[in-house]
Amino acid sequence: MYNVTHPPASVCILRLSAIGDTCHVLPVIRTLQRAWPDTRITWVIGRLEAKLFGHLPDIEFIVVDKRESTLQARSKLKEKLRGRSFDVLMHMQLSLRASILSTAIPAKIRLGFDRSRAREMQWLFTNMQIAPASRQHVLDSLFGFAEKFDIYERLLRWDIPLTDDAVAYANRVIPEPGNTVLISPCSSHQLRNWRPEYYAEVADYAIASLGMRVILCGGPSDIERRTGEQIESLMKQQCLNTIGQDTLLQFFATLERATLLITPDSGPAHMGTAAGTPVIGLYAATNPARSGPYLSRQWCVDKYDQASRRLLGKPATDIPWTTKIERPGVMDLITPDDVIKKMHALLLSLARNKK
Repeated sequence: MYNVTHPPASVCILRLSAIGDTCHVLPVIRTLQRAWPDTRITWVIGRLEAKLFGHLPDIEFIVVDKRESTLQARSKLKEKLRGRSFDVLMHMQLSLRASILSTAIPAKIRLGFDRSRAREMQWLFTNMQIAPASRQHVLDSLFGFAEKFDIYERLLRWDIPLTDDAVAYANRVIPEPGNTVLISPCSSHQLRNWRPEYYAEVADYAIASLGMRVILCGGPSDIERRTGEQIESLMKQQCLNTIGQDTLLQFFATLERATLLITPDSGPAHMGTAAGTPVIGLYAATNPARSGPYLSRQWCVDKYDQASRRLLGKPATDIPWTTKIERPGVMDLITPDDVIKKMHALLLSLARNKK
């Protein structure tokens, strides 16, 4: 193990996806950069995720296109790294595909998860493991890679610079910052999604009773566009629907100007954390203690234990930590009133903090 007074010259981070998990990686990198200011950091990342992070000036990015076959992607990665070697590889992704790609990254130390968490045989591809731990938030587990080198400070800083284009877009969408609710209604996992009529009810309440602006946000997929259109058609009040109209950086800039975000377990929940915007997360299919927005877990509507008792017949404390209860109807355990109550509590907290 390296002593902190003799840091490695080079570290390669392997974490390809998804957006939420890559948002968790960045504070670990910021922590390493503070502890090891002269260490060169390289991040092997997915193509989509690079659109959000790839312009950071103090990290080298090597992009992997996940649309390619594993062997094709490995061959290209090996070619990009020809003649190079790293002191440390931090293998932060639990997938066999990522592990196969890791064999194209020359490194003296190949650090991965401990045997109990090294799913999909990750332990076969590493020669050092982080300390065992259980029932941790995903971000806490990733900090275990820094702690292996006796770095225990946790720098919860993202520092994602915005382009002029992203700032201009956000200024058009939210001319006056504050008093704006963003709703990003869809997860990439359909069974984590909430009913459009419930979103419409919450949005109408935010506008009519709280005097707030509501903006619908999301990517260009068919389900996101369709959900946005359904929410709009069910609303009695007027909202702004920007679904499919922005880039990741434009969305991030919009998040920075918003008052709060409402979303299920999804990448935008963690982008909200990175942007410093409080998130009302909708959690029944997944556990917010494990994958909730890291700085907003108190604002999440948490029906995970109720879902576990009703659908699995036992409390959440008695099921494996990584269990996803992605069953039809599970998100119906969350009511519009649950979200409205959280919204009131959050807005009251924000008002108190301004005094």
